[in-house]
Amino acid sequence: MRIRKKKWAAPELSECPFYTKEPDKYKGKWETVFAKNQPIHMEIGCGKGTFAGTLAKDNPNINYIALDIKEDMLGVARRNIVKIFDGQAIDNLFLVEKNCEMISDAFSKEDNIQRMYINFCNPWPKDKHKKRRLTYPRKLMMYRDFLPDNCEIRFKTDDDNLFEESIGYFKECNFEITEITYDLHSSDIDGGPVTEHEKMFSDEGISIKYLTAVKR
Repeated sequence: MRIRKKKWAAPELSECPFYTKEPDKYKGKWETVFAKNQPIHMEIGCGKGTFAGTLAKDNPNINYIALDIKEDMLGVARRNIVKIFDGQAIDNLFLVEKNCEMISDAFSKEDNIQRMYINFCNPWPKDKHKKRRLTYPRKLMMYRDFLPDNCEIRFKTDDDNLFEESIGYFKECNFEITEITYDLHSSDIDGGPVTEHEKMFSDEGISIKYLTAVKR
């Protein structure tokens, strides 16, 4: 997702108690950044933060890590999350600035991340760009390096080609697909909070594809 430069983002994030641009120093000890030692879920490519923010507000018994590469985007996410919590303390969500290509530098199996979300990532349709997909096999193998066995990856997209090829990627990397639908909003599957992209695509009549893949 492209975003214009936000001059206020860096100053606001520097004062934010639930943000870091140095996540590598927490590798293997992410439980220490949260007020309570409880299960950790992660969203990569968190965008404007409404998905992770809503989950964190609705599930105080779970800690959430919301990761994105763009400082300006994380600045927007911080503002949205503050609005979602509406004056309540934000102690079960942490914003992380990190390039997903180096995600293994910041997390390990000791962090015991039990669920990962990938929502409406860039489909990179050209063959020469497909290796940039967040579900590409090389990326999935990076996630396998630090995700514990039985960890779920929950994946939502509007893109038919990305979804079909991602099904193959997950199977190739020894993830078991335990839930799948080509029309999430007509199914009984709980896809979590509706993101801005999800609403936009749904309003255009595009069905939302969803799957849960479990690391075996």
